[in-house]
Amino acid sequence: MRRNRATPAVRSLVRETALRAEDLIQPLFVCAGDGEPDPVDSMPGVVRHTLESLVEKCRHLEQVGVRAMAIFPCIERSMKNPEGSHAHDSGNVLFSAIREVKEACPSLAIIADVALDPYTDHGHDGLLDVRGEVENDSTVEALTMLAVAQAEAGADIVAPSDMMDGRVKAIRLALDAAGFHRTGILAYAAKYASAYYGPFRDAVKSDNGKSDKLDKRGYQMDPGNVREALHEVQLDEEEGADMVMVKPAGPYLDIIRAVRTHTLLPVAAYQVSGEYAQIHAAARLGWLDYEATRDESLLAIKRAGADMILTYFAAEVAASL
Repeated sequence: MRRNRATPAVRSLVRETALRAEDLIQPLFVCAGDGEPDPVDSMPGVVRHTLESLVEKCRHLEQVGVRAMAIFPCIERSMKNPEGSHAHDSGNVLFSAIREVKEACPSLAIIADVALDPYTDHGHDGLLDVRGEVENDSTVEALTMLAVAQAEAGADIVAPSDMMDGRVKAIRLALDAAGFHRTGILAYAAKYASAYYGPFRDAVKSDNGKSDKLDKRGYQMDPGNVREALHEVQLDEEEGADMVMVKPAGPYLDIIRAVRTHTLLPVAAYQVSGEYAQIHAAARLGWLDYEATRDESLLAIKRAGADMILTYFAAEVAASL
């Protein structure tokens, strides 16, 4: 067996899995205002962009070969309310960001997050009922309006990340009715109630402003379940999803593999903020080799069956390939 491992040239000939820049999607955060981008303390190297710096970053993505970005807004607390109504405001920085990036980088695919948690003061992904629980159907209605507005701004793909029942079908019907037949849907089909999301919530400031942690187990998936993920994927596929996603990625490689064998749709995986922060923290302490661990983590996700990977490492890895 070692003959096929003898030299770099031979190893490259027999390598079964390889990363390409085209496999990577760069998540980016944007906020209103001017000045310098605002660093995210819990995610080294990640910032909340201004519109100007966002466009500059997207031009860099094109230069290094990344073909898609996923955009997430950071909304000021004063604009948040229980209904998340700023999500539908024409002054929403997200819509301006989509338009400016599309004008500056027309060949870059823009994936817009369809979610209410950046806009609600309670931090949940939907509208609350009288018991304080997320109400499904009214949330789906609000998400549908948001998805259409994102498509109008120029998003190529909308990505509902809320885990409400029936939202993919509702969004597909609404997009088609509005004439956006070419706008794709990347469904967060298997999004788990994970402990790995903390730095992301810091980045978009979607916490509830209280010391207690948000409990999203009423709509996000139980980390112990596999068959449920396959059921979710099947439902989203039947409702019209063009792609499906598993989130998180690294701790859920078995889910990625199961989903890959269960569907013919393209499969995305999101290497989330906690995974990114872990690698940075261990490398800064000298416990891990930063670049080797970074690259191995992404290769494992690709090997498990992901066709595309959302990762905060996208730009730097693409530049190194």
